[in-house]
Amino acid sequence: MECSVYRLAERRRSVRRFHSGQVSLEDVLYAVRTALQAPSGANRQPWRFVIIYDQRVKARLRMVCEQWERRFHEGRGLPEWFRRWMEEREIGWEKPFLTEAPYILAVAADKKAPYSRESTWLAIGYLLLALEEKGLASLTYTPTNPRAAARILGIPDSYSLEALIPIGRPADNKGKEPRMRLEDAVFYNMWGAKND
Repeated sequence: MECSVYRLAERRRSVRRFHSGQVSLEDVLYAVRTALQAPSGANRQPWRFVIIYDQRVKARLRMVCEQWERRFHEGRGLPEWFRRWMEEREIGWEKPFLTEAPYILAVAADKKAPYSRESTWLAIGYLLLALEEKGLASLTYTPTNPRAAARILGIPDSYSLEALIPIGRPADNKGKEPRMRLEDAVFYNMWGAKND
């Protein structure tokens, strides 16, 4: 069944709990092929992808990410509104999705390419919709210390780790976070102006 881009975007949600059951590598590669179609600054295509399925590598990633996340969550610099927002959603320093999901996709950006971060996140957007099309759940998780995670994966210093994306079947039925209304997001001709 074909689905419009809007319908894919409308139903796509972030998932933090995954079933450990099998997922087709071909479906993951389809999503990466889709991501490769994204526009990029000077067509440099600064993105690189590491597909992780080895449980030992995932366990090492989880360990280092949770070390840094714990510091972040227990730190004093965390704004109170953000702390409350995470508590309401039961988001803590533990990151079980890093070992539960069948695949983790690490996405890195070439720091030397023009607009590398923006271009790479455009590719991630394409990727998320392609995963949704294949019926796969995902989460865009950026580690508190991306360099520590990048070292585990052998990502060179000339690349920045932008996200670790767990991919699999959802193990929760939480709904999608509310979205902004069109009329609250769009102005016409000038900032703040509404269409008459």
